[in-house]
Amino acid sequence: MKNKIRVHLADDHQVLIDGLTNLLHTVSEFEVVGSSLNGMNIYNDVTTNNTGILVLDISMPQKDGIEVLKEFSEKGYPCKVIILSSYDDLKIIKEVMNLGASGYLTKKCAGENIIEAIEAVNKGEEYFCDSVREKIFTTFTKGNPKLNERTREENSILSSRELEIITLISLEYSGKEISELLFISTNTVETHRKNIMKKLKTKNTIGLVKYAIKNNLIKS
Repeated sequence: MKNKIRVHLADDHQVLIDGLTNLLHTVSEFEVVGSSLNGMNIYNDVTTNNTGILVLDISMPQKDGIEVLKEFSEKGYPCKVIILSSYDDLKIIKEVMNLGASGYLTKKCAGENIIEAIEAVNKGEEYFCDSVREKIFTTFTKGNPKLNERTREENSILSSRELEIITLISLEYSGKEISELLFISTNTVETHRKNIMKKLKTKNTIGLVKYAIKNNLIKS
């Protein structure tokens, strides 16, 4: 029997916890093993319940989400954390990712994206909801004269994240620079690059650049 994904929900609003709990109960692979309305005992509760994924609000009473993340980072418990926040401030996003968070959702998109986020993070991937990802991408590519405003193709065989990666590669960003801009690991960048090349059936970066120009991702 496949082990369930054990989830702990931490938010200072019980109504949000109840809503997410009901939603996660619709997925048989998930098990909500605990919840917290403040940050004081999250670490102890998570470790006691052998939690695999913590969904954590930034604005928690008594001990905020940043402090909780630091506690996990210092003590080294292998729990994957998805940040849940009312804010999409880039400074906050960068800080929590540097502290080891694996995902970031705004509360506006939590209901729509929480299942996908948990599944992705459980597989070892990073996850950002669309609004956060687009803000990160737009902020760091703004003003580049080679970047076309049209960075999406409705019928593209590539995902939104893959379109971002191929655009940055075509703009001559290095793997390290892409990882820093999008707050993902260099290994994740390389995995995306290989997947893109496989989908496009190309063997080198030149093929990626040609695709980006052809599909109006960058200006030739």
